[in-house]
Amino acid sequence: MKTILLGPNGQLGSDIRTENGRQGEPLLIRAVDRSILDLTDFEKAKCFLRNQHFDCLINCASYHRTDEVERNAQLAFTINAHLVQTLAEICAEKKARFVHISTDYVFGGQQKRAPLTEADGKAPVNVYGASKGMGEDLATLAGGDPMVLRVASLFGVAGASGKGGNFVETMIRLAKEKGKLSVVADQTMSPTGTADIAEAVIAMVKAGVRGGVWHVVNSGSATWYEFAKRIIDKIGVPASVTPISSAEFPTPAKRPIYSVLDNAKLASNIKPMRPWQDALDAYLIAKGYRERGSP
Repeated sequence: MKTILLGPNGQLGSDIRTENGRQGEPLLIRAVDRSILDLTDFEKAKCFLRNQHFDCLINCASYHRTDEVERNAQLAFTINAHLVQTLAEICAEKKARFVHISTDYVFGGQQKRAPLTEADGKAPVNVYGASKGMGEDLATLAGGDPMVLRVASLFGVAGASGKGGNFVETMIRLAKEKGKLSVVADQTMSPTGTADIAEAVIAMVKAGVRGGVWHVVNSGSATWYEFAKRIIDKIGVPASVTPISSAEFPTPAKRPIYSVLDNAKLASNIKPMRPWQDALDAYLIAKGYRERGSP
């Protein structure tokens, strides 16, 4: 299956390419990065993609620096919503499968405090979440049965593009530098390894599953404090981890208090996703970190 991959060098894009290679390249991927195509130039993007022959387009590109996005709403909606509409329309024209990566940040304002299903209504609390939510809607309205995959709290070997590393790496670095961490304990989410998402994406494309919204996250949930505590405990950095409230760590963009995603739909149609703790352990091994007590 000839596949265009946008955002190929980020955490998820890198792991999709790695997993595809590990499986013997079931997808014939053409990685299209910024050096090849400037996605902010819609006319050039349209011309480029309409001249390509592909069966599937996987869109991992987005404007995802949450706090920066808060003061750049126009660019956020351009990239995260209107570009997505354009990509979906081109795929519909070509009768190609469109796979779009979205986020748990389309939630946050809802009262529900149980794992959120694909049927639950969106309720973003920041510009990033609102722009991604609009992107989901515009992709669906474009036709062509697009797959919208919501992911969350990513950690991947490639690190987070433009963020100076993912949460895991940031916690390890700060723990080593300062010997103590203060981490928000009143925001609950679904920590997820991009290696696991990559495996699921390829399986879904190969299986030709129906379009619509899918929650593609590791099983279980955690607060950011619980996530950080697990990281530090596993690698044995001599640092304390203290829980704090969101009010004690203000950010330009409000974060969801609860955005845990229910992955039962994926589990019943493709396969269950392993617990986030197992995904984290595998990540730490892949990155070469020694577990507490190891030689």
